Amino acid sequence: MAELKGIPVVTEAARARSGEKYLTPQGFTAVRDGIKNRPATAAAVSARKPPWLRARAPSGSGFQAVRALVKEHRLATVCEEAKCPNIGECWNAGTATLMLMGAVCTRACRFCAVDTGNPRGWLDAEEPENAARTVELMKLSYVVLTSVNRDDLPDGGAAHYAACVAAIKRRNPNTAVEALTPDFQGVLRDVATVVDSGIEVFAQNIETVRRLTHPVRDPRAGYQQTLRVLAHAKAHRPAVLTKSSLMLGLGETDAEIDATLADLRAAGVDIVTLGQYLRPTLNHLPVQRFVTPAEFDRYREQALARGFLECVSGPLVRSSYRAEQALNRNNAGLDNRKLAT
Repeated sequence: MAELKGIPVVTEAARARSGEKYLTPQGFTAVRDGIKNRPATAAAVSARKPPWLRARAPSGSGFQAVRALVKEHRLATVCEEAKCPNIGECWNAGTATLMLMGAVCTRACRFCAVDTGNPRGWLDAEEPENAARTVELMKLSYVVLTSVNRDDLPDGGAAHYAACVAAIKRRNPNTAVEALTPDFQGVLRDVATVVDSGIEVFAQNIETVRRLTHPVRDPRAGYQQTLRVLAHAKAHRPAVLTKSSLMLGLGETDAEIDATLADLRAAGVDIVTLGQYLRPTLNHLPVQRFVTPAEFDRYREQALARGFLECVSGPLVRSSYRAEQALNRNNAGLDNRKLAT
C-alpha cells in the first residue's frame, strides 16, 4: 500500500473499498464511489426501500453478452459505474449507455457513485473506434453516450465526444445518438462542438431543484449554468432534441419541482425524466422521502401540461432508461399503477 500526502492509497482498484483512494492503471489517484469515508454518515442506517423499488438482480444471457462486449472493448458504462438498478433489464435487451473518457470524474457530486480524481489529461485514443465497433456488434438503433466530467481537459472533452459520435455514425449511419454530457463549465463553444457532431438528442441533467443544487451537486456545477447550456444547445441547432433529468426524494417540495419544470421548459427542453434518488453508499446523501408511483404519475401530468414533448416518470427511471422510447408518448411503456399493487 502506497501513500499520498500521508493518506494510504490502495494500489489495485479492485481492492479499494467505497470511500478509499486507489491508484488507477494510468497512474493517478481516485476515490472509489466518488465520496471519501464520512464517519458520521457511515454509521447511519438507510431507510428500508418500499416494494416498488425492488429491482431484479442482473443475470441472463443478454446481460452476460453485453458485459463481455463492454469488457472486450475497454468501455466504461454508466450502468455499472453509477450502480443503476435497471442494468439487468437494459443489458438483457441488448442496450447500454456508454460512458466516455474513462470511469474517473473530476467532480464529486454527493449523489453520484462514479469514482472521483484528476485524470491529468489522460484519454484513450482508441475509444472512438472501440465505441463504434461495440455499437455495431450490438446492432443498436439507438445509443446513449454519456461521460464523466473532465475539467482537466481544455475543452472538457467536447472534441473527444464529437470524435466518438463521428466514429459511430461512420460505422452505423442509421443509429440515433443521444449525448448526455457534462456542462463543459458553461463554455458554450464546447457545447456547440457536441451539438454539431451529428447527434439526435442533447441532454444535460439539472439533477435537482435550485435550492438543493448545492450540496447535492459539485460546487463547479450550477442550476443556472445547466439551464444556459440547454438553452444554447436548442438555440444553436433547433432540430436537435434537448433533454434533462430530475432526481426526487432529496427534500424538494412540490412547488420547487414545478418551478424547475417551468425553468427547463423556458430553456427549450423537449424531454424530461423524473426518478427516485437512491443512496448509492452510506457516504452519500441520505434519501429524504420515497416518492410514490401515484406521485410520479401526477408530476408527469404537470410536466406534460407545461408543454414537454414527453416526461418519462417513475421510481426506477434514470435519464437514459428506455431512452429510445421517449417519443412514444406512453411514459416509455411504464405503468406506475402496477408498481403500487
